[in-house]
This record gives sequence, structure tokens and C-alpha cells, in this order.
Amino acid sequence: METGKSIPEVAADLGIHSGTLHSWVSRARRNGSPSSDRPVAEASPGGRLRESEHAELDRLRAEAKEKDKRIRELEMKRDVCKRFVALWVK
Repeated sequence: METGKSIPEVAADLGIHSGTLHSWVSRARRNGSPSSDRPVAEASPGGRLRESEHAELDRLRAEAKEKDKRIRELEMKRDVCKRFVALWVK
């Protein structure tokens, strides 16, 4: 889209099937992102996040941090159980 070349030309340059590239270009035109099946949300002017988006991002980061903490805790419990079973079987 940026180079002005045709899809078959760019596909040949990249070494991919032109149908694949056509699909990506169509999706990008339709949704704003070739890697997403959902439309991209409108960004605020200047590329900055809106306050609500910033708050949601902070909330999601905190949630991810809590989930990572829980995962580490469960992995430690799993490891203890594995050791216990190994000792019990002996």
C-alpha cells in the first residue's frame, strides 16, 4: 500500500503467495491492522492515549502482574508436590 507496487510484485519480492498478501492488505484496509481481525479503535489526536484508555492500560498491567504472581506461586506449589511425590515413591 505504501510503495504503490502491485500485490503480486510485493508478494514476489517477499517470497510469499500473492493470495496471502492480498488477504493481509484487505484486512489492513478493513480493520486498520493486518494482524487483527477486529477494527482498530480510534486513537486520540497526536497518538496519545485518552485518559480512559490510560486507566484501562494501568488496570490491565496491574491485572497481568497479579496473574504472573499467582502463576509463580502455583508453579512453586507444583514443584513442591513433584518433590514430595518423588520422595514418597522411593
